[in-house]
Amino acid sequence: MLLTRFDELTFTPYNRHVMKKDLHPEYFPEAKIICACGNSFVTGATQKEIRVEICAQCHPFYTGEEKLIDTAGRVEKFKSRRAAAVTEKKPKKVRVKKVQ
Repeated sequence: MLLTRFDELTFTPYNRHVMKKDLHPEYFPEAKIICACGNSFVTGATQKEIRVEICAQCHPFYTGEEKLIDTAGRVEKFKSRRAAAVTEKKPKKVRVKKVQ
């Protein structure tokens, strides 16, 4: 039997892609997300219902109630330690050349 180049390319084992069955989980396009604050919304997911602790309605970053950490105390503490280190100068070590 004479095989043409086309036959060789189409019937090689490398071109026979077999997909595994049931590899991906079931997708629910109407999944309900429920937050601890009571807010709920619908989105697509791999679970029918998802319960979360925090969402965009109650997250401090999105609600504007974010508490900023006062770093002024840290900066002042650093500056005072730096100033103390500069005032306490250590004597320099004198290098002695080795005699050969």
